[in-house]
Amino acid sequence: MERMEDDKPKKKLTVYLLYCVSTAVIGSLQFGYNTGVINAPEQKLRRFFQNVSMERYGEPFSPGTNTMVWSFAVAIFSVGGMIGSFSVGAMVTKFGRRKSMLLANILAIIGGSLMGLSVVTQSFEVVIIGRLIIGVFCGLCTGLTPMYVGEISPTALRGAFGTLHQLGVVIGILVAQIFGLEFLLGSDTLWPLLLALTILPAILQTIMLPFCPESPRYLLIVLNQEEEARKALVRLRGCEDVSEDIQEMKEEGMKMAMEKKVTIAELFRSPNYRQPIIIAIVLQLSQQLSGINAVFYYSTGIFDTAGVTQPIYATIGAGVVNTVFTVVSLFLVERAGRRTLHLIGLAGMAICALLMTISLSLVKTTPALSYMAIVAVFGFVASFEMGPGPIPWFIVAELFSQGPRPAAMAISGFSNWTANFLVGLGFPKLEELCGPYVFIIFMILLIFFFIFTFLRVPETKGRTFDDIAQGFASSAGKPATSLDPEAMMVGLPENKEPPPMSPTEKVPMVDLPPEKP
Repeated sequence: MERMEDDKPKKKLTVYLLYCVSTAVIGSLQFGYNTGVINAPEQKLRRFFQNVSMERYGEPFSPGTNTMVWSFAVAIFSVGGMIGSFSVGAMVTKFGRRKSMLLANILAIIGGSLMGLSVVTQSFEVVIIGRLIIGVFCGLCTGLTPMYVGEISPTALRGAFGTLHQLGVVIGILVAQIFGLEFLLGSDTLWPLLLALTILPAILQTIMLPFCPESPRYLLIVLNQEEEARKALVRLRGCEDVSEDIQEMKEEGMKMAMEKKVTIAELFRSPNYRQPIIIAIVLQLSQQLSGINAVFYYSTGIFDTAGVTQPIYATIGAGVVNTVFTVVSLFLVERAGRRTLHLIGLAGMAICALLMTISLSLVKTTPALSYMAIVAVFGFVASFEMGPGPIPWFIVAELFSQGPRPAAMAISGFSNWTANFLVGLGFPKLEELCGPYVFIIFMILLIFFFIFTFLRVPETKGRTFDDIAQGFASSAGKPATSLDPEAMMVGLPENKEPPPMSPTEKVPMVDLPPEKP
């Protein structure tokens, strides 16, 4: 099946499929925009906090209080993200994938409106509440978008389409950086509009989503609506013969029917799920603890330290590099494979982290090293987008079958947001203590993630969801259950499990349970 699917990817790429994927990826753009938008108007927001304090209490906040309110307004976004990402599993099970994305947009409109009205209401609390609500919305997006895109994509295109989530994120960050320029929306009067602009893509996605189908996997496996799933697949694939896709989903559904419902606790208790959930968490940590957010949050300062006269434009340049290399990754992921690109990205980032440390620590005595710092930042960003940027988001959806997938997406998303929060909170203090040597910490972490990926992460390129799940079941010492419909109809003894479907799997004879006498 996999070979056949690999041989006909062009046939399965349709305009309607592109429309549906693009509609879903608007959520990724929202995540990127709201991550990057808060940096440019920092000084304007700090002045706004001071003005509110003067109006209310007759005196401005002390520098310490002002910094505390600012830090809280930034960090609350990640707290909202944790809440949102942890709610993904329950939400998609109850409402489905498409309806969940529609409902999430309500949060974007509420959060954006609150931040836009902050000056009118003369309340910094409104900014903080708006950022919290937007955080919940973005947390939902980080789970809903990769899940929906992964479930509507054919196996041969799943990796390339999975990369589109990260492309949406980096384009969102770049748009936020450009609109945040002083002469656009980053001025003293227009910054509330900059924060409220997130409403527009939310409205656009709300208009476009009703023309997209519900996930065929959700329709067939969860709701048991085979005819609806078939109709959706015919539109997505652009051909009447979708029997292969239906058969694969039925097999996955039969396996689900034989398993009890998978809870978050069960993911860690079951030997079949423990290894993939640990891989999912570590891959998400490899994205956030790589130091990429530290580079982006403080890139203007890094370029300033390196002696760049207009650091904001260098930061936007890093955003352009970010976007370009995400597009490169889009074309490479189905050729080189997920694991290979992730390893290349981690190795490149570790080398660039070392170069950043050397150049920033010696730039005062050797000004020419400022150029090396800029090249190192660009190289760091480019390496990130080759692997650690896009791959953790969609590989999680590939590591799990339909049953445990929502719970796994919730756990991995929560891990990502928690790490994001800790880096945002801890990096300024670490930088204060370590100076330019702070990137040595990230280099050590990157080396650890490289070793873990090399030893533990399987290649998922061109493999069906069920084949990947069987690989983990085999490595856990328990052969995966066959999903042959004929075997299901005949019925098997309760403790006898048939051989795995994948012809490449080798299960030791000793691991097979004994037959009943």
